[in-house]
Amino acid sequence: MVVRRAFVKISSITSSFQSIAVRAFCPLTPDLVNSVISQASPESKPLGIKKRILGLDPGLASLGFGIIDCEADENKEAQSLTTIDFGVIKTPASDKMGDRLCTIYDDLHQLIQHWQPDLASVEKLFFYRMGNTIAVAQARGVLTLVLAQAKLDFCEFTPAQVKQTLTGYGNADKGQVQEAVTRELALDYLPKPDDAADGLALALTAWLVL
Repeated sequence: MVVRRAFVKISSITSSFQSIAVRAFCPLTPDLVNSVISQASPESKPLGIKKRILGLDPGLASLGFGIIDCEADENKEAQSLTTIDFGVIKTPASDKMGDRLCTIYDDLHQLIQHWQPDLASVEKLFFYRMGNTIAVAQARGVLTLVLAQAKLDFCEFTPAQVKQTLTGYGNADKGQVQEAVTRELALDYLPKPDDAADGLALALTAWLVL
């Protein structure tokens, strides 16, 4: 089940759509995104580098995602960041394990086909989370399979690398990371839920690091 708030954010221009909790996608399409962008900045010139990045925070109960468009000159001295979509893929704990993994597989396939990202950024799995390591690893395996089938390259970052990149401090708390994401993407509010905010943070980290 995809739970998301889909919107286009360019500077102070926001086109928002009501949050949904269904498998079907809301009527925000890539063509509509491009239309909003062109209307928002009709005089703008294409910059040297352009990427659409999908950030993914693996999880079985809740897999967070965030999608941003990034443009910059070759030295990344002038850049434009546009938040395209963010949310979570949820699977009920009452469902069988196989059914939950199938939900992740199907919804993530739909998400990639819908937005056609150029790169994915994934949180690296750590085994210190003893309580849910196996469940997260299973979900991450499905995630990796979907990315491979879509022929979508991906990079990996540890939580400390994300924190260091966005806040300058590798032990920053979640609130500090969310504030950094809100500031860098010029959002009017902290992105929620937390897993979706983590997806945006991973996408932003990939852009800033690579």
